[in-house]
Amino acid sequence: MNELPIVVTCTDRKTHPPDPLLQARSLPGTSAADRAQHWAARLATAQGPRRQLADLYQGDQWHRAQALAAAAVRAGFTPRLHVASAGLGLSPVSRPAPSYSATFSPRHADSVASSSTQTADWWDHLQRLQGTVDLSRLAAQHGGRILLVLSETYAQAMHRELAVLAAGGYDSVLIGGARSIDGITRIPANSGLRRALGGTLTSLNTRTAAAWLDNCTPGTLCTPSAMNRWNTWVEQTAVPETYARTPMSDGEVTAFIREKTAALQPAPSRTRLLRMLRADGKACEQKRFADLYAQTMESR
Repeated sequence: MNELPIVVTCTDRKTHPPDPLLQARSLPGTSAADRAQHWAARLATAQGPRRQLADLYQGDQWHRAQALAAAAVRAGFTPRLHVASAGLGLSPVSRPAPSYSATFSPRHADSVASSSTQTADWWDHLQRLQGTVDLSRLAAQHGGRILLVLSETYAQAMHRELAVLAAGGYDSVLIGGARSIDGITRIPANSGLRRALGGTLTSLNTRTAAAWLDNCTPGTLCTPSAMNRWNTWVEQTAVPETYARTPMSDGEVTAFIREKTAALQPAPSRTRLLRMLRADGKACEQKRFADLYAQTMESR
């Protein structure tokens, strides 16, 4: 069947808001092991609807992640899409789960840890408690190959599993990630490709992964000739980004904050909102945005 497991990161946009007990901010401030234990127990006893992950997540980033399956089919593979989640561990998209809010992103209200070491500890404990498959077993179960599409923060949290995968001699490709690892072919994130691939920086890794699948030799995840083609294309295509953002008035920034916090569940953090605003080509200095955010939240 030429199966290809594809691992993507989850998105904080869900189809419905989580129960307050399934927001990481509500966990007791103990060790990563204790917090993960509390979290796993809450997941197991959560009330309310459970939806397959394919239907739980939403937004452009998730749409692009799901579209990777079509790119894999074009490349001669039978895709098996999995999600790396700070709240659920590594899971197939067919897994049913309640809505939740947990992330590895620093300074987010629902961040599960405050350092890369703590996020790695959390991931290891959560994987064990959930009884979910690790990267090496996932690759072994599907022909010895795996495609990973990971942000920097998720790659840091999963670096121990990545190291084991690298040592196993699997045919593995990492799109994005935090650093190069001997034994894994890495295609680093390159903002210079955004003009060619389209979209925002948030979905750049998934768009890059689709482009890689369109580039690779049919039925083979990585070959020297495919890597040469890719490097040549990147050299000819990448355009360094210059930022010419449009200034906004205080009223426009406030309206943006109100619109996004009302539309997105769970409500995005101040840091993510500023990234979203800038990704739309708009400008606002960080301290000014923080002050307007605080004023807007107080007035709700």
